[in-house]
Amino acid sequence: METLAMHISNGIINGPVAAIFAVIALAAMAFCVMRGRQDLDDRLAPMAGLVAAFIFAVQMLNFPIFTAGVSGHLLGGALAAMLVGPWVGALCVAVVLAVQALVFGDGGVAMLGLNITNMAVIGIAVAYLLIALLLRVLPRTTAGLAVTAFVAALVSVVVAAMGFVLQYQLGGTTDLGGNLAGLAGTMAVSHLFIGIGEGLITATTVVTVAKVRPDLVYALRALKPAAPASVPAVGGVR
Repeated sequence: METLAMHISNGIINGPVAAIFAVIALAAMAFCVMRGRQDLDDRLAPMAGLVAAFIFAVQMLNFPIFTAGVSGHLLGGALAAMLVGPWVGALCVAVVLAVQALVFGDGGVAMLGLNITNMAVIGIAVAYLLIALLLRVLPRTTAGLAVTAFVAALVSVVVAAMGFVLQYQLGGTTDLGGNLAGLAGTMAVSHLFIGIGEGLITATTVVTVAKVRPDLVYALRALKPAAPASVPAVGGVR
């Protein structure tokens, strides 16, 4: 299990599959750069730097998952999506992953495309879809924002882990003897606990920022409640 962490090490997935996902990750990041330019302003640009630095720092802190014999850390997808949006958020997480792989050896350099696809693309896409849905359903109170952040973080972590299971099915270098379901179950259970920890950290951070500077929470600015329909004028009274 130590080699099945979200930061995939070199040799876990074969070269051809790693190359395919490197192309996917590169294309996704190019698209995020193109879309992210529309969001960047004097408020979002410094916030993106702070978010990337915060995710990098928190990812260095591991917490144990006693049921699986592994440790977990914040992935940061939901946090980035809520604070700086999906496009800039994906770039923040990708930069963190690249620095960790190139400088600290956390995740194989050859596997960087796989890691970026799982955590910066799949994780943030799932998180932001849930955020967009929940912010339209739940009241925009402190409790509603906390629930939104928690659920988005929890689900995105588990789905990102399932991305690894798919990648391993396509090009895993160790024969599991047809026990892919066992791998999926192990990854789902361990990352469910990781997701709970991530959800608590994400909810606490987002609520804290929203209380002080709600204008810095991208999701609150971009996902505005739908305006009520105007009532047509009847008999001179609107």
